[in-house]
Amino acid sequence: MKILKQIGRVIVRTAIRLYFIVVYRVKVEGTENIPRDKAQPLIYCGNHRNYADPPLIVVTAKRHVRFLAKEELRKNPFFAFLGVVFDGIYVKRDSKDVTALKTTLKALKDGESIALFPEGTRNGMEKGQKAKDGAAFFAVKTGAKVIPVGIRGGEKPFKKMYITYGKPLDFSNRSKEELDEVTEEIMEKIVELSGGKIKNE
Repeated sequence: MKILKQIGRVIVRTAIRLYFIVVYRVKVEGTENIPRDKAQPLIYCGNHRNYADPPLIVVTAKRHVRFLAKEELRKNPFFAFLGVVFDGIYVKRDSKDVTALKTTLKALKDGESIALFPEGTRNGMEKGQKAKDGAAFFAVKTGAKVIPVGIRGGEKPFKKMYITYGKPLDFSNRSKEELDEVTEEIMEKIVELSGGKIKNE
């Protein structure tokens, strides 16, 4: 069963990647910054503009990535399917979701990779919302390195899209009292990689 799921994952990843190449002429940059050590847990943190962002990271991250996504996405057949194929971790927003928290911590301690959007919602910074400290918490708690990700372009089909992976950030020597500062540092890198701003161009 596990082998069949892995085969299905390769097929789905290839199909989605081809979609981005054909429809958005996507250009992937900075993958050399992603650690090659498969035992090194990673936290991918990117800017969130639209529903294309999660699958774009999943198919270009060079690692099997488990995305943290809002529970409501299970109502969408396509994203529910992706959640099954790529072992998504669903979070109940505006509530203390202990199950999702424990699942994420275990995944990182087991050397897996996760991805999330510190903005918490699409164009969160543009809406004036404060970035969430979830990524900072997981990085400080587990020692996992953070890979900042910037996505820009591709506002319409056939308009070139870019996704850039930055150098890993290490917050293993930081404390829980510094979560706001860590989150700010992560967001600064994301803004830099996304062209100097979080919102759509």
